[in-house]
Amino acid sequence: MDKITKDMTIGEILNLHPKMASALMSAGMHCVGCSASLGETLEEAAEVHGMDLFLLEVKLNAFLNEALQGRI
Repeated sequence: MDKITKDMTIGEILNLHPKMASALMSAGMHCVGCSASLGETLEEAAEVHGMDLFLLEVKLNAFLNEALQGRI
């Protein structure tokens, strides 16, 4: 199964599942449509947005797991 890590770029995360954009936006990252954000790592994005990286990883991985199982 795929797992989101802090070293993945936003672009890589978006490519994991079509619904990851909504998960990132729900988490407070409203800049996912910005081309500059696509090359930024999750760790860099969390720092820029003042987010707790660990909690963000947990939330995004839970969302991805649900999406891959067809529950979302």
